[in-house]
Amino acid sequence: MHTVWKGSISFGLVNIPVKLHTATENKDIKLRQLHKECNSPINYQKVCPICEQEVKSEDIVKAYEYSKNKFVVLDDEELEDLRKENEDKAVEIIEFVKLEEIDPIYFERSYFLAPDTGGGKAYALLREALSNSGKIGVAKITIRSKEQLAIVRVYDGTLIMETIHFPDEVRSSKEVPNIPSDEKITEKELDTALMLIDQLTAKFEPDKYQDDYRTALLELIEQKKNGELTVTVSEKESVIPSDMTDLMSALQASLDKTSTTKKKTTTRKRKATAEKKEA
Repeated sequence: MHTVWKGSISFGLVNIPVKLHTATENKDIKLRQLHKECNSPINYQKVCPICEQEVKSEDIVKAYEYSKNKFVVLDDEELEDLRKENEDKAVEIIEFVKLEEIDPIYFERSYFLAPDTGGGKAYALLREALSNSGKIGVAKITIRSKEQLAIVRVYDGTLIMETIHFPDEVRSSKEVPNIPSDEKITEKELDTALMLIDQLTAKFEPDKYQDDYRTALLELIEQKKNGELTVTVSEKESVIPSDMTDLMSALQASLDKTSTTKKKTTTRKRKATAEKKEA
């Protein structure tokens, strides 16, 4: 399992060297875009709309757009210095709370925590303490130059860290349009809805769910592949530049001219030799 971050987690005077591993993976099927005419993959270029030319990586700078078409340019050194100031490899658990106090809307991404060299006992101590207390730890961590709020909890005998959104990153529900306020619901309608919920209530077993679209798409791809309904990228034809074409024409004309001159010279020499013999 690939390590995405190395550092330590501390609570009180206990320090735990840990490694961070991504706990989930995106299994979306990525489809490429091909040119319909020749089946070649489409390339994307970074083009300046004003200069109308491709821009190289070294000619690109980062900037923040504070209003329409107005930017504050930030150079790489400034961003790197800022990142170093805030990228503390130690994660301090700030406080402990109950998991049910955090609404799922705050959760972002999950990472497995594994003990690094010498951290096994402290790791086990935190795991047992969290399990027995029924609490989770709230901490801060910087990953890929972004400071994140996170929680540390126990999952299937393993410590797991989940990044969560800061409060100002969660939009207000009051911004959602067309939410009904005082709709009159009859007692019979409510009883019927509750009965339906009761009938469909079951224990959550994640293994019984699957991505039906992804499964069907994979089957379709496999069918087409086995039926040899595939396409192959066309070989790029060698195109001779116009100036090279002109050069080739000039060379060929020179060869033709030289060949004609040689023939005329040879004819004259033969004619002269014949005249001498006759004389």
